[in-house]
Amino acid sequence: MLFYIDIKDIISKTDHTILSPTASKTDIEKACYDAIHLGAASVCIPPNRVAEAVEYAAGRIPICTVAGFPLGYSEPGAKAYEARHAIDAGADEIDMVINTGLVKDGRFGDVLEEIKLVKEACRGRVLKVIIECCLLTTDEKLRMCEIVSLSGADFIKTSTGFSGGGATREDVILLARNCAPHVKIKAAGGIRTFEDAADFIRLGASRIGSSALLRLAAENKDGYFNSAGNEPSSY
Repeated sequence: MLFYIDIKDIISKTDHTILSPTASKTDIEKACYDAIHLGAASVCIPPNRVAEAVEYAAGRIPICTVAGFPLGYSEPGAKAYEARHAIDAGADEIDMVINTGLVKDGRFGDVLEEIKLVKEACRGRVLKVIIECCLLTTDEKLRMCEIVSLSGADFIKTSTGFSGGGATREDVILLARNCAPHVKIKAAGGIRTFEDAADFIRLGASRIGSSALLRLAAENKDGYFNSAGNEPSSY
């Protein structure tokens, strides 16, 4: 059994994620509220909800959103536009999806240029690059460690959670061993227990992407909630 301090530390490294296409304004406010009061690293929401989340959060939690999500095969310029538009709306962090088809074609230079284009659009904000490990061979993962390390991105991320596979311990170990020291690791997809999250952190992940961990923390909420901010209007 994990100690309270372990759970609190895990939550502080968690991007609380709500990327459902049916997420309402109330759902987004609830996610922001939980992320603020439980001390998450950020709240990760759909791009069209960024302005609403920024207004509600009022600087109390970093706002993360996505570009090229979840399939990654939109044009590089479209991903850059998504990132730039989100930053203009107040987003602090962007999680972009690579074009896996380009990886399969061996066009790693094009993948690198796409990431660099999106990084430029982020204007100094945090960029996480989702490489969708479940779709790649080991050699392709190794090449993506090299590409992300060269790109200027801040994080390499295991998964979207939308492609049939999520984070694995083997993938986090591989990324930790083969990315440059300045590239952090985000494990995401299917992380639903504190035990799993703790393992990923121990193996090298600096961030966890999860929609489940804050709900678990709220069930053991003594000592978590504080007086910062207002609840969503319907709560």
